[in-house]
Amino acid sequence: MDYDVLVIGSGFGGAVTALRLTEKGYKVGVLEAGRRFADHEFPETSWRVRDYLFAPSLGCTGIQRITALRDVAVLSGAGVGGGSLVYANTLYQPPPAFFRDSHWGHITDWEDELAPHYDQATRMLGVTDNPFRTTGDGHLRSVAVDLGVEPTFRTSRVGVHFGPGGTDPFFGGAGPLRDPCVGCGSCMTGCRHNAKNTLPKNYLHLAERAGAQVWPLTTVVDVRPHLSGYRVVARRTGGRATREFTSGQVVFAAASLGTQRLLHRIRDRGGLPRLSPRLGFLCRTNSEAVVAVRTPGGEVDHSRGLAITSSIHPDADTHVEVVRYGRGSNLMGLLMTTLVDGGPARLRRGLAQLVRERGSWRRMHSPRAWSEETIALLVMQSLDNSLTTVTRRGRMTTRQGEGAPNPSWIPAGHDVARRLAAKAGGVARGSWPDLVNIPLTGHLIGGCVIGDSPATGVVDPYHRVHGHPGLHVVDGSAIPANLGVNPALTITALAERAMSLWPNKGEPDPRPEPGAAYRRVRPVAPHDPVVPTGAPGALEVRHAQ
Repeated sequence: MDYDVLVIGSGFGGAVTALRLTEKGYKVGVLEAGRRFADHEFPETSWRVRDYLFAPSLGCTGIQRITALRDVAVLSGAGVGGGSLVYANTLYQPPPAFFRDSHWGHITDWEDELAPHYDQATRMLGVTDNPFRTTGDGHLRSVAVDLGVEPTFRTSRVGVHFGPGGTDPFFGGAGPLRDPCVGCGSCMTGCRHNAKNTLPKNYLHLAERAGAQVWPLTTVVDVRPHLSGYRVVARRTGGRATREFTSGQVVFAAASLGTQRLLHRIRDRGGLPRLSPRLGFLCRTNSEAVVAVRTPGGEVDHSRGLAITSSIHPDADTHVEVVRYGRGSNLMGLLMTTLVDGGPARLRRGLAQLVRERGSWRRMHSPRAWSEETIALLVMQSLDNSLTTVTRRGRMTTRQGEGAPNPSWIPAGHDVARRLAAKAGGVARGSWPDLVNIPLTGHLIGGCVIGDSPATGVVDPYHRVHGHPGLHVVDGSAIPANLGVNPALTITALAERAMSLWPNKGEPDPRPEPGAAYRRVRPVAPHDPVVPTGAPGALEVRHAQ
Protein backbone atom coordinates (compact mmCIF):
# COMPACT_ATOMS: atom_id res chain seq x y z
CA MET A 1 0.00 0.00 0.00
CA ASP A 2 1.16 3.55 -0.76
CA TYR A 3 -0.34 4.80 2.51
CA ASP A 4 -1.87 3.51 5.69
CA VAL A 5 -4.57 6.19 5.41
CA LEU A 6 -5.56 8.39 2.48
CA VAL A 7 -7.60 11.50 3.28
CA ILE A 8 -9.75 12.98 0.51
CA GLY A 9 -9.93 16.71 1.19
CA SER A 10 -7.92 19.11 3.36
CA GLY A 11 -10.63 21.12 5.10
CA PHE A 12 -11.41 21.03 8.80
CA GLY A 13 -12.17 17.30 8.99
CA GLY A 14 -9.35 16.28 6.69
CA ALA A 15 -6.72 18.45 8.35
CA VAL A 16 -7.54 17.16 11.83
CA THR A 17 -7.44 13.59 10.52
CA ALA A 18 -4.05 14.12 8.87
CA LEU A 19 -2.44 15.50 12.02
CA ARG A 20 -3.88 13.15 14.60
CA LEU A 21 -3.26 9.96 12.61
CA THR A 22 0.28 11.01 11.71
CA GLU A 23 0.89 11.53 15.43
CA LYS A 24 -0.32 7.95 15.96
CA GLY A 25 2.23 6.52 13.56
CA TYR A 26 0.18 6.10 10.38
CA LYS A 27 1.58 7.00 6.97
CA VAL A 28 -0.95 9.58 5.77
CA GLY A 29 -1.57 11.10 2.35
CA VAL A 30 -3.97 13.99 1.69
CA LEU A 31 -5.55 14.45 -1.75
CA GLU A 32 -6.80 18.00 -2.37
CA ALA A 33 -8.58 19.16 -5.54
CA GLY A 34 -7.47 22.78 -5.09
CA ARG A 35 -4.04 24.31 -5.23
CA ARG A 36 -1.67 25.43 -2.50
CA PHE A 37 -1.53 29.18 -1.72
CA ALA A 38 1.18 31.26 -0.15
CA ASP A 39 -0.26 34.34 1.56
CA HIS A 40 0.83 36.71 -1.21
CA GLU A 41 -0.88 34.50 -3.81
CA PHE A 42 -4.37 35.16 -2.51
CA PRO A 43 -6.24 37.65 -4.73
CA GLU A 44 -6.02 41.30 -3.78
CA THR A 45 -9.74 41.57 -4.58
CA SER A 46 -12.45 39.20 -5.76
CA TRP A 47 -12.17 40.64 -9.27
CA ARG A 48 -9.01 38.58 -9.75
CA VAL A 49 -11.27 35.70 -10.67
CA ARG A 50 -8.55 33.21 -11.68
CA ASP A 51 -7.26 33.29 -8.11
CA TYR A 52 -10.62 33.81 -6.41
CA LEU A 53 -13.14 31.50 -8.10
CA PHE A 54 -12.71 27.74 -8.40
CA ALA A 55 -13.73 26.62 -11.90
CA PRO A 56 -10.82 24.58 -13.29
CA SER A 57 -12.46 24.07 -16.69
CA LEU A 58 -12.29 27.86 -17.10
CA GLY A 59 -8.73 28.13 -15.84
CA CYS A 60 -9.79 29.36 -12.38
CA THR A 61 -8.15 27.63 -9.42
CA GLY A 62 -9.10 30.02 -6.64
CA ILE A 63 -10.59 29.49 -3.21
CA GLN A 64 -14.34 30.09 -3.80
CA ARG A 65 -16.62 27.47 -5.34
CA ILE A 66 -20.14 28.47 -6.37
CA THR A 67 -22.36 25.46 -7.10
CA ALA A 68 -25.97 25.75 -8.28
CA LEU A 69 -28.25 22.88 -7.27
CA ARG A 70 -32.00 22.67 -7.85
CA ASP A 71 -33.02 24.00 -4.44
CA VAL A 72 -29.96 25.88 -3.21
CA ALA A 73 -26.85 27.72 -4.38
CA VAL A 74 -23.80 26.60 -2.40
CA LEU A 75 -20.70 28.65 -1.57
CA SER A 76 -17.79 26.44 -0.48
CA GLY A 77 -14.01 26.47 -0.33
CA ALA A 78 -11.17 25.03 -2.39
CA GLY A 79 -7.41 24.80 -1.98
CA VAL A 80 -5.01 23.25 0.51
CA GLY A 81 -6.83 24.19 3.70
CA GLY A 82 -10.30 23.78 2.20
CA GLY A 83 -13.01 26.02 3.56
CA SER A 84 -10.65 27.64 6.07
CA LEU A 85 -9.15 29.71 3.25
CA VAL A 86 -12.45 31.39 2.37
CA TYR A 87 -14.58 31.13 5.50
CA ALA A 88 -15.32 34.09 7.77
CA ASN A 89 -13.16 32.81 10.69
CA THR A 90 -16.24 32.62 12.93
CA LEU A 91 -16.22 29.79 15.47
CA TYR A 92 -19.25 29.18 17.68
CA GLN A 93 -20.52 26.19 19.62
CA PRO A 94 -24.16 25.38 18.73
CA PRO A 95 -27.04 25.58 21.22
CA PRO A 96 -27.95 22.55 23.40
CA ALA A 97 -30.89 21.61 21.15
CA PHE A 98 -28.47 20.60 18.40
CA PHE A 99 -26.91 17.87 20.55
CA ARG A 100 -30.34 16.50 21.52
CA ASP A 101 -31.76 16.44 17.99
CA SER A 102 -33.87 13.32 17.44
CA HIS A 103 -31.75 12.12 14.53
CA TRP A 104 -28.78 11.37 16.79
CA GLY A 105 -29.51 12.50 20.35
CA HIS A 106 -30.49 8.97 21.44
CA ILE A 107 -27.03 7.56 20.70
CA THR A 108 -25.07 9.36 23.45
CA ASP A 109 -24.87 12.62 25.36
CA TRP A 110 -23.12 14.43 22.52
CA GLU A 111 -22.79 17.73 24.36
CA ASP A 112 -20.90 16.02 27.18
CA GLU A 113 -18.89 13.68 24.97
CA LEU A 114 -17.79 16.48 22.63
CA ALA A 115 -16.95 19.01 25.37
CA PRO A 116 -13.20 18.22 25.63
CA HIS A 117 -12.94 18.15 21.85
CA TYR A 118 -14.54 21.58 21.50
CA ASP A 119 -11.93 22.79 23.97
CA GLN A 120 -9.11 21.21 21.96
CA ALA A 121 -10.47 22.61 18.69
CA THR A 122 -10.81 26.07 20.24
CA ARG A 123 -7.17 26.08 21.32
CA MET A 124 -5.88 24.67 18.04
CA LEU A 125 -7.82 27.22 15.97
CA GLY A 126 -6.82 30.09 18.26
CA VAL A 127 -10.38 31.22 18.98
CA THR A 128 -10.62 34.65 20.60
CA ASP A 129 -12.94 37.63 20.86
CA ASN A 130 -13.13 40.00 17.92
CA PRO A 131 -11.81 43.41 19.10
CA PHE A 132 -13.26 45.48 16.23
CA ARG A 133 -16.45 47.54 16.57
CA THR A 134 -18.05 48.77 13.36
CA THR A 135 -20.94 51.00 12.41
CA GLY A 136 -22.82 47.93 11.20
CA ASP A 137 -22.46 46.35 14.64
CA GLY A 138 -23.96 49.43 16.24
CA HIS A 139 -26.94 49.32 13.88
CA LEU A 140 -27.45 45.61 14.56
CA ARG A 141 -27.39 46.21 18.30
CA SER A 142 -29.95 48.99 17.89
CA VAL A 143 -32.19 46.58 15.95
CA ALA A 144 -31.84 44.08 18.79
CA VAL A 145 -32.96 46.76 21.26
CA ASP A 146 -36.04 47.48 19.13
CA LEU A 147 -36.89 43.78 18.98
CA GLY A 148 -36.42 43.32 22.72
CA VAL A 149 -33.50 40.92 22.28
CA GLU A 150 -30.52 43.14 23.13
CA PRO A 151 -29.07 40.49 25.51
CA THR A 152 -28.53 38.24 22.47
CA PHE A 153 -26.17 40.73 20.82
CA ARG A 154 -22.58 39.56 20.91
CA THR A 155 -19.36 40.29 19.10
CA SER A 156 -17.95 37.37 17.16
CA ARG A 157 -15.59 34.66 18.36
CA VAL A 158 -12.97 34.24 15.67
CA GLY A 159 -9.87 32.31 14.66
CA VAL A 160 -7.58 35.29 14.02
CA HIS A 161 -4.25 36.37 15.49
CA PHE A 162 -4.33 39.86 17.03
CA GLY A 163 -1.13 39.64 19.07
CA PRO A 164 2.46 40.64 18.27
CA GLY A 165 4.08 39.65 15.01
CA GLY A 166 7.04 37.36 14.41
CA THR A 167 5.97 34.79 17.01
CA ASP A 168 4.35 31.35 17.15
CA PRO A 169 1.53 32.16 19.59
CA PHE A 170 -0.13 28.73 19.67
CA PHE A 171 2.25 25.79 19.25
CA GLY A 172 5.38 26.37 21.30
CA GLY A 173 7.71 26.74 18.35
CA ALA A 174 6.23 23.89 16.30
CA GLY A 175 3.97 26.27 14.36
CA PRO A 176 4.69 29.02 11.86
CA LEU A 177 5.54 32.60 12.82
CA ARG A 178 2.52 34.86 12.62
CA ASP A 179 1.59 38.51 12.09
CA PRO A 180 -1.31 40.54 13.54
CA CYS A 181 -4.65 41.29 11.88
CA VAL A 182 -4.90 44.69 10.17
CA GLY A 183 -8.73 44.77 10.03
CA CYS A 184 -8.90 44.97 6.23
CA GLY A 185 -12.10 42.90 6.02
CA SER A 186 -10.69 40.61 3.33
CA CYS A 187 -10.96 37.35 5.30
CA MET A 188 -13.21 35.75 2.67
CA THR A 189 -10.95 36.46 -0.29
CA GLY A 190 -7.90 34.99 1.43
CA CYS A 191 -5.87 36.63 4.18
CA ARG A 192 -2.72 38.15 2.69
CA HIS A 193 -1.43 39.31 6.10
CA ASN A 194 -0.59 35.99 7.83
CA ALA A 195 -3.19 36.73 10.52
CA LYS A 196 -6.11 34.38 9.79
CA ASN A 197 -5.78 31.04 11.58
CA THR A 198 -6.34 28.91 8.49
CA LEU A 199 -5.57 25.20 8.50
CA PRO A 200 -2.19 25.65 6.74
CA LYS A 201 -1.22 27.70 9.84
CA ASN A 202 -2.18 24.99 12.33
CA TYR A 203 -3.40 21.43 11.68
CA LEU A 204 -1.96 21.03 8.17
CA HIS A 205 1.32 22.75 9.00
CA LEU A 206 1.80 20.41 11.95
CA ALA A 207 0.69 17.33 10.00
CA GLU A 208 3.20 17.98 7.21
CA ARG A 209 5.90 18.71 9.78
CA ALA A 210 5.18 15.26 11.25
CA GLY A 211 5.36 13.52 7.87
CA ALA A 212 1.92 13.69 6.21
CA GLN A 213 2.09 14.20 2.45
CA VAL A 214 -0.32 16.60 0.70
CA TRP A 215 -1.12 16.23 -3.01
CA PRO A 216 -2.63 19.51 -4.32
CA LEU A 217 -4.57 19.80 -7.60
CA THR A 218 -5.59 16.13 -7.24
CA THR A 219 -9.28 15.36 -7.78
CA VAL A 220 -10.50 11.92 -6.66
CA VAL A 221 -12.88 10.24 -9.11
CA ASP A 222 -13.19 6.68 -7.75
CA VAL A 223 -12.57 4.54 -4.68
CA ARG A 224 -12.73 0.74 -4.96
CA PRO A 225 -11.75 -2.21 -2.74
CA HIS A 226 -8.22 -3.44 -3.46
CA LEU A 227 -6.52 -6.38 -1.73
CA SER A 228 -6.77 -5.62 2.00
CA GLY A 229 -7.54 -1.95 1.46
CA TYR A 230 -8.67 0.42 -1.28
CA ARG A 231 -7.56 1.78 -4.63
CA VAL A 232 -8.15 5.51 -5.09
CA VAL A 233 -8.20 6.91 -8.63
CA ALA A 234 -7.53 10.62 -9.05
CA ARG A 235 -6.96 12.97 -11.94
CA ARG A 236 -5.05 16.19 -12.25
CA THR A 237 -7.54 18.97 -11.45
CA GLY A 238 -8.59 20.60 -14.70
CA GLY A 239 -6.83 17.91 -16.75
CA ARG A 240 -7.24 14.32 -17.86
CA ALA A 241 -4.15 12.54 -16.60
CA THR A 242 -5.01 10.02 -13.87
CA ARG A 243 -3.04 8.48 -11.06
CA GLU A 244 -3.83 5.61 -8.71
CA PHE A 245 -3.06 5.41 -5.00
CA THR A 246 -3.50 2.45 -2.69
CA SER A 247 -4.25 2.67 1.00
CA GLY A 248 -5.30 0.48 3.87
CA GLN A 249 -8.02 2.95 4.90
CA VAL A 250 -9.68 5.96 3.27
CA VAL A 251 -11.21 9.00 4.96
CA PHE A 252 -13.71 11.04 2.94
CA ALA A 253 -13.29 14.67 4.03
CA ALA A 254 -14.17 16.61 0.88
CA ALA A 255 -16.87 18.66 2.69
CA SER A 256 -20.55 17.86 2.42
CA LEU A 257 -20.81 18.84 -1.23
CA GLY A 258 -17.70 16.97 -2.37
CA THR A 259 -18.15 13.84 -0.27
CA GLN A 260 -21.79 13.37 -1.29
CA ARG A 261 -20.98 13.99 -4.95
CA LEU A 262 -18.11 11.47 -4.90
CA LEU A 263 -20.06 8.76 -3.06
CA HIS A 264 -23.05 9.17 -5.38
CA ARG A 265 -20.71 8.84 -8.36
CA ILE A 266 -19.05 5.72 -6.99
CA ARG A 267 -22.36 4.03 -6.14
CA ASP A 268 -23.95 4.90 -9.48
CA ARG A 269 -21.02 3.18 -11.23
CA GLY A 270 -21.45 0.00 -9.23
CA GLY A 271 -18.81 0.61 -6.58
CA LEU A 272 -19.25 0.28 -2.81
CA PRO A 273 -22.51 -1.67 -3.15
CA ARG A 274 -23.16 -1.86 0.60
CA LEU A 275 -23.35 1.90 1.08
CA SER A 276 -26.34 2.88 3.19
CA PRO A 277 -29.49 3.81 1.24
CA ARG A 278 -29.48 6.94 3.44
CA LEU A 279 -26.77 8.53 1.30
CA GLY A 280 -27.99 12.04 0.43
CA PHE A 281 -30.70 12.21 3.10
CA LEU A 282 -30.73 14.94 5.76
CA CYS A 283 -28.60 17.25 3.64
CA ARG A 284 -28.91 20.61 5.35
CA THR A 285 -28.29 24.21 4.34
CA ASN A 286 -28.00 25.28 7.98
CA SER A 287 -31.36 26.82 7.08
CA GLU A 288 -29.53 29.85 5.69
CA ALA A 289 -30.24 32.94 3.64
CA VAL A 290 -28.14 35.95 2.67
CA VAL A 291 -29.62 39.47 2.65
CA ALA A 292 -27.94 42.87 2.80
CA VAL A 293 -28.29 46.61 3.29
CA ARG A 294 -26.71 48.94 0.76
CA THR A 295 -25.98 52.58 1.57
CA PRO A 296 -25.04 54.18 -1.78
CA GLY A 297 -23.09 57.39 -1.42
CA GLY A 298 -22.74 56.94 2.33
CA GLU A 299 -19.80 58.32 4.28
CA VAL A 300 -19.04 55.12 6.20
CA ASP A 301 -16.72 52.48 4.73
CA HIS A 302 -18.39 49.22 5.74
CA SER A 303 -15.55 47.09 4.35
CA ARG A 304 -13.26 47.61 7.37
CA GLY A 305 -13.13 45.12 10.24
CA LEU A 306 -13.38 41.34 10.11
CA ALA A 307 -15.59 39.30 7.79
CA ILE A 308 -18.09 38.78 10.63
CA THR A 309 -18.04 41.07 13.64
CA SER A 310 -21.31 40.58 15.56
CA SER A 311 -24.65 38.79 15.69
CA ILE A 312 -28.08 38.68 17.31
CA HIS A 313 -30.90 36.19 17.79
CA PRO A 314 -34.13 37.97 16.72
CA ASP A 315 -36.02 34.88 17.89
CA ALA A 316 -35.18 31.56 19.52
CA ASP A 317 -34.53 29.79 16.21
CA THR A 318 -32.82 32.51 14.15
CA HIS A 319 -29.26 33.85 14.19
CA VAL A 320 -28.23 36.93 12.16
CA GLU A 321 -24.62 38.02 11.62
CA VAL A 322 -23.09 41.21 10.20
CA VAL A 323 -20.84 40.28 7.26
CA ARG A 324 -18.45 42.20 4.99
CA TYR A 325 -15.99 41.86 2.13
CA GLY A 326 -12.77 43.87 1.95
CA ARG A 327 -12.46 47.09 0.00
CA GLY A 328 -12.63 46.52 -3.76
CA SER A 329 -13.94 42.93 -3.48
CA ASN A 330 -17.21 43.67 -5.22
CA LEU A 331 -17.73 40.56 -7.36
CA MET A 332 -20.37 39.11 -5.02
CA GLY A 333 -22.33 42.32 -5.45
CA LEU A 334 -23.39 41.00 -8.85
CA LEU A 335 -25.56 38.45 -7.02
CA MET A 336 -27.56 41.11 -5.15
CA THR A 337 -30.83 42.73 -6.19
CA THR A 338 -34.08 43.97 -4.67
CA LEU A 339 -35.45 42.27 -1.55
CA VAL A 340 -38.71 40.41 -2.15
CA ASP A 341 -40.56 38.33 0.43
CA GLY A 342 -41.39 34.72 -0.40
CA GLY A 343 -44.78 33.51 -1.52
CA PRO A 344 -46.69 33.13 -4.78
CA ALA A 345 -45.37 34.80 -7.95
CA ARG A 346 -42.18 35.91 -6.25
CA LEU A 347 -40.30 36.41 -9.51
CA ARG A 348 -43.13 38.43 -11.01
CA ARG A 349 -43.39 40.60 -7.90
CA GLY A 350 -39.64 41.07 -7.93
CA LEU A 351 -39.61 42.19 -11.56
CA ALA A 352 -42.47 44.59 -10.87
CA GLN A 353 -40.54 46.01 -7.93
CA LEU A 354 -37.47 46.47 -10.11
CA VAL A 355 -39.58 48.42 -12.58
CA ARG A 356 -40.76 50.69 -9.76
CA GLU A 357 -37.12 51.15 -8.68
CA ARG A 358 -35.85 51.83 -12.20
CA GLY A 359 -34.74 55.34 -11.27
CA SER A 360 -32.16 53.91 -8.86
CA TRP A 361 -31.51 50.67 -10.72
CA ARG A 362 -28.08 51.59 -12.05
CA ARG A 363 -26.85 52.96 -8.73
CA MET A 364 -28.17 50.02 -6.68
CA HIS A 365 -26.97 47.27 -9.04
CA SER A 366 -23.56 48.65 -9.94
CA PRO A 367 -20.80 46.59 -8.31
CA ARG A 368 -18.67 49.73 -7.97
CA ALA A 369 -17.98 50.40 -4.27
CA TRP A 370 -20.36 47.58 -3.30
CA SER A 371 -18.18 46.28 -0.45
CA GLU A 372 -17.68 49.75 1.02
CA GLU A 373 -21.41 50.53 0.86
CA THR A 374 -22.85 47.20 1.98
CA ILE A 375 -23.65 45.59 5.31
CA ALA A 376 -24.36 41.96 4.41
CA LEU A 377 -26.40 39.77 6.77
CA LEU A 378 -26.03 36.01 7.08
CA VAL A 379 -29.21 34.45 8.48
CA MET A 380 -29.15 30.93 9.99
CA GLN A 381 -31.71 28.78 11.76
CA SER A 382 -31.64 25.61 13.84
CA LEU A 383 -35.00 24.29 12.58
CA ASP A 384 -35.57 20.75 11.31
CA ASN A 385 -35.68 21.10 7.53
CA SER A 386 -33.62 19.31 4.92
CA LEU A 387 -32.92 18.47 1.31
CA THR A 388 -32.10 15.11 -0.24
CA THR A 389 -29.30 14.88 -2.80
CA VAL A 390 -29.89 12.59 -5.77
CA THR A 391 -28.25 12.07 -9.16
CA ARG A 392 -29.89 12.71 -12.50
CA ARG A 393 -28.06 12.05 -15.77
CA GLY A 394 -24.85 11.64 -13.81
CA ARG A 395 -25.08 14.99 -12.00
CA MET A 396 -25.92 15.56 -8.36
CA THR A 397 -28.94 17.69 -7.63
CA THR A 398 -31.49 18.08 -4.83
CA ARG A 399 -35.12 17.63 -3.93
CA GLN A 400 -36.98 18.65 -0.81
CA GLY A 401 -36.16 16.26 2.01
CA GLU A 402 -37.42 15.07 5.36
CA GLY A 403 -38.89 17.40 7.96
CA ALA A 404 -40.16 20.80 6.87
CA PRO A 405 -39.21 22.03 3.38
CA ASN A 406 -35.92 23.87 3.18
CA PRO A 407 -36.92 27.56 3.44
CA SER A 408 -36.66 29.74 0.36
CA TRP A 409 -36.78 32.83 2.58
CA ILE A 410 -36.61 33.62 6.30
CA PRO A 411 -39.09 36.30 7.43
CA ALA A 412 -37.09 37.19 10.55
CA GLY A 413 -34.05 37.86 8.38
CA HIS A 414 -35.97 40.14 6.04
CA ASP A 415 -37.36 42.03 9.03
CA VAL A 416 -33.86 42.59 10.46
CA ALA A 417 -32.59 43.75 7.07
CA ARG A 418 -35.36 46.31 6.68
CA ARG A 419 -34.95 47.58 10.23
CA LEU A 420 -31.19 47.89 9.82
CA ALA A 421 -31.64 49.66 6.48
CA ALA A 422 -33.82 52.27 8.15
CA LYS A 423 -31.13 52.94 10.77
CA ALA A 424 -28.27 53.03 8.24
CA GLY A 425 -30.10 55.20 5.73
CA GLY A 426 -29.86 52.44 3.16
CA VAL A 427 -31.96 49.96 1.20
CA ALA A 428 -32.56 46.30 2.07
CA ARG A 429 -31.33 43.90 -0.61
CA GLY A 430 -31.82 40.26 -1.54
CA SER A 431 -30.21 38.09 -4.21
CA TRP A 432 -31.13 37.14 -7.76
CA PRO A 433 -31.43 33.43 -6.87
CA ASP A 434 -33.92 34.42 -4.14
CA LEU A 435 -36.35 35.59 -6.84
CA VAL A 436 -36.68 32.01 -8.08
CA ASN A 437 -36.78 30.61 -4.51
CA ILE A 438 -33.18 29.34 -4.49
CA PRO A 439 -31.49 30.51 -1.27
CA LEU A 440 -27.74 30.93 -0.84
CA THR A 441 -25.84 28.94 1.76
CA GLY A 442 -22.21 28.98 2.76
CA HIS A 443 -22.64 25.99 5.05
CA LEU A 444 -23.95 22.87 3.35
CA ILE A 445 -23.86 20.02 5.86
CA GLY A 446 -25.25 16.51 6.24
CA GLY A 447 -26.03 13.94 3.57
CA CYS A 448 -23.72 11.25 5.05
CA VAL A 449 -24.97 11.54 8.58
CA ILE A 450 -24.13 9.67 11.76
CA GLY A 451 -26.62 6.89 12.48
CA ASP A 452 -26.64 3.81 14.69
CA SER A 453 -27.38 1.54 11.71
CA PRO A 454 -27.38 1.68 7.88
CA ALA A 455 -31.11 2.34 8.11
CA THR A 456 -30.50 5.65 9.88
CA GLY A 457 -27.16 6.93 8.61
CA VAL A 458 -24.19 6.47 6.30
CA VAL A 459 -21.60 6.31 9.11
CA ASP A 460 -21.66 4.90 12.61
CA PRO A 461 -21.02 7.07 15.71
CA TYR A 462 -17.27 6.49 15.22
CA HIS A 463 -17.49 7.91 11.63
CA ARG A 464 -16.94 4.46 10.04
CA VAL A 465 -18.92 3.88 6.84
CA HIS A 466 -21.60 1.24 7.41
CA GLY A 467 -20.98 -1.83 5.28
CA HIS A 468 -17.45 -0.96 4.17
CA PRO A 469 -14.76 -1.48 6.84
CA GLY A 470 -11.81 0.81 6.31
CA LEU A 471 -13.84 3.70 4.93
CA HIS A 472 -14.68 6.74 7.06
CA VAL A 473 -16.42 10.11 6.62
CA VAL A 474 -15.00 12.95 8.72
CA ASP A 475 -16.39 16.27 7.52
CA GLY A 476 -19.56 18.35 7.67
CA SER A 477 -21.55 15.73 5.77
CA ALA A 478 -21.71 13.62 8.94
CA ILE A 479 -23.60 16.33 10.87
CA PRO A 480 -27.27 15.28 11.12
CA ALA A 481 -28.97 18.52 12.21
CA ASN A 482 -28.97 22.24 11.46
CA LEU A 483 -26.74 24.06 13.94
CA GLY A 484 -27.98 27.64 13.57
CA VAL A 485 -24.36 28.84 13.87
CA ASN A 486 -21.27 28.61 11.67
CA PRO A 487 -20.31 24.91 11.66
CA ALA A 488 -16.48 24.98 11.43
CA LEU A 489 -15.85 24.56 15.15
CA THR A 490 -18.28 21.64 15.36
CA ILE A 491 -16.73 19.90 12.34
CA THR A 492 -13.32 20.30 13.99
CA ALA A 493 -14.55 18.98 17.35
CA LEU A 494 -16.24 15.96 15.74
CA ALA A 495 -13.03 15.20 13.86
CA GLU A 496 -10.94 15.55 17.02
CA ARG A 497 -13.25 13.09 18.79
CA ALA A 498 -13.24 10.61 15.90
CA MET A 499 -9.44 10.61 15.64
CA SER A 500 -8.99 10.38 19.41
CA LEU A 501 -10.65 6.95 19.29
CA TRP A 502 -8.28 5.45 16.70
CA PRO A 503 -5.52 3.23 18.09
CA ASN A 504 -1.87 3.99 17.58
CA LYS A 505 -0.62 2.08 14.55
CA GLY A 506 -0.18 -1.60 15.31
CA GLU A 507 -2.14 -1.54 18.58
CA PRO A 508 -5.58 -3.03 19.37
CA ASP A 509 -8.61 -0.99 18.29
CA PRO A 510 -10.63 0.10 21.36
CA ARG A 511 -13.77 0.73 19.33
CA PRO A 512 -16.51 -1.92 19.09
CA GLU A 513 -16.64 -4.05 15.96
CA PRO A 514 -18.60 -2.41 13.11
CA GLY A 515 -22.29 -3.11 13.58
CA ALA A 516 -22.02 -3.61 17.36
CA ALA A 517 -23.98 -1.48 19.81
CA TYR A 518 -22.54 1.92 20.63
CA ARG A 519 -20.47 2.42 23.74
CA ARG A 520 -18.29 5.27 24.89
CA VAL A 521 -14.60 4.70 24.36
CA ARG A 522 -11.70 6.29 26.18
CA PRO A 523 -9.51 8.47 23.93
CA VAL A 524 -6.15 7.03 22.92
CA ALA A 525 -3.12 9.29 23.40
CA PRO A 526 -0.74 9.42 20.42
CA HIS A 527 2.81 8.21 20.91
CA ASP A 528 4.32 11.18 19.07
CA PRO A 529 2.38 14.41 19.65
CA VAL A 530 3.75 17.29 17.59
CA VAL A 531 2.91 20.26 19.83
CA PRO A 532 5.03 20.43 23.01
CA THR A 533 3.36 20.20 26.40
CA GLY A 534 2.52 23.60 27.84
CA ALA A 535 1.81 25.29 24.51
CA PRO A 536 -1.75 26.66 24.10
CA GLY A 537 -2.46 24.14 21.33
CA ALA A 538 -0.94 21.13 23.08
CA LEU A 539 -3.05 17.98 22.86
CA GLU A 540 -4.91 17.18 26.05
CA VAL A 541 -6.33 13.66 26.07
CA ARG A 542 -9.34 13.79 28.38
CA HIS A 543 -12.32 11.49 28.78
CA ALA A 544 -15.67 13.30 29.01
CA GLN A 545 -17.50 12.82 32.28
